[in-house]
Amino acid sequence: MTLVVATGTFSVLHPGHITYLEEARKLGDRLIVIVARDEFVRKRKNSCPIPEQQRLAVVKALKPVDGAILGDTEDIFKPIEELKPDIIALGKDQDFKEGELEAELSRRGLKAKVVRVQGYWESGLDSSNKIMARIRENSP
Repeated sequence: MTLVVATGTFSVLHPGHITYLEEARKLGDRLIVIVARDEFVRKRKNSCPIPEQQRLAVVKALKPVDGAILGDTEDIFKPIEELKPDIIALGKDQDFKEGELEAELSRRGLKAKVVRVQGYWESGLDSSNKIMARIRENSP
C-alpha cells in the first residue's frame, strides 16, 4: 500500500485545494493530509481566519482524503516522521523546494519521494490570498 501525504493551511477552501488533493490521491492508495496548526500559520502569515479544528474537519470531509491530522507547532517534519509516507505531494504553488525537502527527509532517515502535482485550478480566485483580498474589497 502506497501512503501519500499532502500538507497545507486550507485557510479558505477553494477549488485549487480540491484539485491538489485529487491529484495527490492519484499517486497512491491512501491520502493523509496534514493541516497546519494555527500557531504555525500565524508565524508565517500573521493571520488565519478559520480555526485549525474547523479547517481539519472540512479537510477530513473531502472525498479524496482518507484521513487528516493537525501538524506540529514546532517541527513540520514530526508528523511525517510518525506517518512514514511513501510519497509527499506538493501543490503546484507551495513554497517548498523539492530538493531541499528531500535532503531534510534523508537527514531524518525518511525515504519518501517528493512529487509536485501539476494539476491546478486556474481562475480569478485560485488562491486563499486572492479570496481574502476580494472579501476585504467588498467589505464596508
